[in-house]
Amino acid sequence: MNSESGDERERKELDVLVQNISRILQEDDEKMYSGEVIAEFKNPTHAGRISDADGSGIADGLCNDTMEIFLKTESGLIRECRFYTDGCGASIACGNRLARFVEGMDLDSAWMVKSSDLISLLNGLPPDHEHCAALAVIALRNALRNLEKRRRMENGGST
Repeated sequence: MNSESGDERERKELDVLVQNISRILQEDDEKMYSGEVIAEFKNPTHAGRISDADGSGIADGLCNDTMEIFLKTESGLIRECRFYTDGCGASIACGNRLARFVEGMDLDSAWMVKSSDLISLLNGLPPDHEHCAALAVIALRNALRNLEKRRRMENGGST
């Protein structure tokens, strides 16, 4: 006689179903995204906000994603960069890779970062997700503008 209750059987069946769906989704991700994108998405080391950021910027994407970038600077260098997004896995990967890329970079060089640079660092993005890289770069530029504005205000409005 089977000692398993109906609830236990249903729970096990549901667990198997969830595992199968997870496996299928992972296989689909591996077909669509590079290993770099998947790694950044699965381990977003630079996710989060900086409450006392020297500069912060936000950008709204075409697909209703939002990306925020937060910067801490010292002696003209980006010492810390964090991001927050409510977007998809590609947006998370772009935000995280961009934050890692610009840390330690001087501000002039950070202004020069392009979405194509980010796409290259991620070893490519599907065409319908390339806007995620642009979203991250726009948020970075908005954070740099905000940083410059705050510095001008601290210096009495002079340039």
